[in-house]
Amino acid sequence: MKAQQPTMSPLDVVVLLKIISLGNQPWNQKPLADSLGISQSEVSKSIARSKYTGLLDPSGKIVRRLTMIDFLQYGIAYVFPQQPGALVRGIPTAHSAAPLNAIIQGTEAYVWPSGKGTLRGQSITPLYPSVVNAVQNDPKLYELLALIDAVRVGRAREKELAINELKSRILNGEQND
Repeated sequence: MKAQQPTMSPLDVVVLLKIISLGNQPWNQKPLADSLGISQSEVSKSIARSKYTGLLDPSGKIVRRLTMIDFLQYGIAYVFPQQPGALVRGIPTAHSAAPLNAIIQGTEAYVWPSGKGTLRGQSITPLYPSVVNAVQNDPKLYELLALIDAVRVGRAREKELAINELKSRILNGEQND
């Protein structure tokens, strides 16, 4: 029987960003799962995959931040690509959301489709469906995910600004508290 190699999931990025958004707070799988609107088993599998890829240390508790930045800068747009879709009402993302919306005044808006949304724009599929609800109570996670979307769908300038902001927040722990 062939051994199956673990394959990274978009959920893994969401889980890692949630851990980063917690700062230095200790965390456990059950509260993490609840805050993301997923099951504890999904978190457990995600942690195992992230340890395998080297994005988490062997203990499974500490995100390897430099490795995470490298993946986000050079890999995410290729591993989890996204193309803007139809015009829908939704929650702003990419350069249409904070912090980039203060710097970039784009003509088109990007949104995660949602009936709770406040903006009409081109639809961007979020990395994982539950994030649309998870970000309602976590502005730090929301901003990190919006920056990731800017890397996934943005032009060169948006990508550069998003990567610089991600580096600041992930490497220096600056979460605009």
